[in-house]
Amino acid sequence: MRVILAEDSTLLREGLIRLLSEEGHEVVAAVGDGTALVEAAGLHRPDVVVTDVRMPPAHTDEGLRAALEIRSRWPEVGVLVLSQYVEKRYATELVTDDAGKVGYLLKDRVAQVGEFLDALERVAAGGAAFDPEVVRRLLARTSRTDPLTRLTTREREVLEKMAQGHTNAGIAAGLHISQSAVEKHVNAIFDKLDLAHTTGFSRRVLAVLRFLGS
Repeated sequence: MRVILAEDSTLLREGLIRLLSEEGHEVVAAVGDGTALVEAAGLHRPDVVVTDVRMPPAHTDEGLRAALEIRSRWPEVGVLVLSQYVEKRYATELVTDDAGKVGYLLKDRVAQVGEFLDALERVAAGGAAFDPEVVRRLLARTSRTDPLTRLTTREREVLEKMAQGHTNAGIAAGLHISQSAVEKHVNAIFDKLDLAHTTGFSRRVLAVLRFLGS
């Protein structure tokens, strides 16, 4: 896999370069600001860019805005956001992209190497990967909307697992219920949220997150 890293912390950037290289991936560029990230993406067209949210010069949302520009100009490039923060406005815009290939992890996930690498592979393959805490905060943003109040406790648990990027089989294993039960809950969720039925795992996740960000 060909990867571009965008992280202004030299220590973390070098650590990620070493980790990815040891796993057999090629880091084609490593930059420290959003402008350089967009330029590198245009030059190298990697499989995935991994970017922080807050980078120079203002340390606000430069990395996330750069990620959105990359998604707009080169939708074939996957984007995995790796940050200490959940920037709700641009996070919602990013994860509701119909093209898929997106993820948003909090930086403490780097300490769990297997989960980080799994998320990277999932995004590169066209799927989605969202940290449970990111999902929780996006869900909380719309907790007062009527459609969500119609969900049962179990349906909400299934919805959160869907938004994290799990398949029906993964949800069944995580919640210790049958896959047929998960399918029934999924159908009920889409009915209650007035969402059109979609095909494809990542498209389903993005449809749910589009509603939650509305």
